[in-house]
Amino acid sequence: MIKEAVQDADRRMRSAIQSLKDDLAGIRTGRANPGLVEKLSVEYYGSPVPLIQLATISVPEPRQLLIKPFDAGSIKDIDRAIQSSNLGLTPMNDGKVIRLNLPLLTEDRRRDISKFVNSRLEEARVAVRNVRRDAIKDMRDFENEKLISEDDLKRGEGDIQKLTDRIVEEITSLGAEKEKEIMEV
Repeated sequence: MIKEAVQDADRRMRSAIQSLKDDLAGIRTGRANPGLVEKLSVEYYGSPVPLIQLATISVPEPRQLLIKPFDAGSIKDIDRAIQSSNLGLTPMNDGKVIRLNLPLLTEDRRRDISKFVNSRLEEARVAVRNVRRDAIKDMRDFENEKLISEDDLKRGEGDIQKLTDRIVEEITSLGAEKEKEIMEV
């Protein structure tokens, strides 16, 4: 029972990390990254569709994204979605492809982005701690129901804490990488 509780906690903590990675990929840095626009919602034939399903996104230059729609008729919808998003980018549409040039970030903008990244990291840490709390509560319930011994409970709590420490360390390293990427000029 302890093993299943630890495995469940591990799975839930890993999903929190995956969510964090997805969020960090969409944060604009000085470098072009397809993750910046992949999940951008485009109104296509009356329903919202992620941009990644409508076009190929490539990085021809370090500060430029090239979006090539599969269907030439969707280029205006994609253009409109980019303009109405909060990316702060102006698409250059030549009728066949859309180019997005990423301007250099100012020092103030870098600090703002860094603050946002830190708040997102803290949210991920809180999510991991909540999983830890739930797992330990479940194990204590098992012990109260006499399904496990007190020694098993202590061992399980130790395993959950080690797992939590390892995951929080991974979150911290992801944050440090993103911080370095943001502050790079």
